[in-house]
Amino acid sequence: QVQLVESGGGLVQAGGSLRLSCAASGRTFSRYQMGWFRQAQGKEREFVAVISWNGASTLYGDFVKGRFTISRDNAKNTVYLQMNSLKPEDTADYYCAAAKRWSRDGNEYDSWGQGTQVTVSS
Repeated sequence: QVQLVESGGGLVQAGGSLRLSCAASGRTFSRYQMGWFRQAQGKEREFVAVISWNGASTLYGDFVKGRFTISRDNAKNTVYLQMNSLKPEDTADYYCAAAKRWSRDGNEYDSWGQGTQVTVSS
C-alpha cells in the first residue's frame, strides 16, 4: 500500500479552476493505477477519473465532459487533477486512491487519502 495526501482544495467561484495534488509515499507508486473520487454531502461516492500506472491511459466520469484532466509525475510520486469550468455541483470532498487494477469502482482501490474539500460558489 501507499500513503496518500491530497492538497489544493478550496473555495472558488463558478467558472474558475483548481488543481488538486496527491502526494504518495513509498517506492511503488509507479505500479499503481491512480484515481480521483468525490463525495458530496449526503450523496454517494462518485468516480471522477483514473490514470494508468504509466500515464498512457485515462478515463473520466461522465459528468466531467472535458473539464477535468488527470495526470501524474512518477518521478515526484504525485498525481494531479486539473479542474476547469467548475460548477456549484462540483462541490464535494475529493479523494485520491491507488489500485492495482484499472477500475472506476472505488471498491477496487486499496489506499485512500484523507480528502480535500472543494467548494464552488455560484
